[in-house]
Amino acid sequence: MTLSLIFCPVDFSAATASLVAYAAVLAAGAKAELRLLHVLMPQPALATAETTTDLAVAAHMAHHRAAAEQAGAHVTTTVLRGDAATEIVEAARRHAADLIVIGAHGQTALTRFLMGSTAEAVVRTAPCATLLVNSQSPGEYRKSA
Repeated sequence: MTLSLIFCPVDFSAATASLVAYAAVLAAGAKAELRLLHVLMPQPALATAETTTDLAVAAHMAHHRAAAEQAGAHVTTTVLRGDAATEIVEAARRHAADLIVIGAHGQTALTRFLMGSTAEAVVRTAPCATLLVNSQSPGEYRKSA
């Protein structure tokens, strides 16, 4: 299987750094493009609040992009608005992603039932292979020497 485009949805939680590191090592090893993707949930807000949010998202994306590039990956970033699972799956379909590397936040069955799980919905409906990375497992992913 040849990988040319790997999607990595990020939510800026505490687990994002290790997820991006894992995806970056995978992308660098495969010489694939790594696309970091963040989805903003639509919320009624003032224009100034949206601008502030956009600036914060841009800063987070730049930080994770730099970390992934340091691991040797060719990185692009995308920010979309809408339902996270739907937007991730549609973007993967639109851009013919070969793999989605997504974090699992270790929700309990009750939490997943009450709130839903973006990762679970993506895994069920993705147009390509998905790799679910356990965000609760500690560990650092490094570029091979």
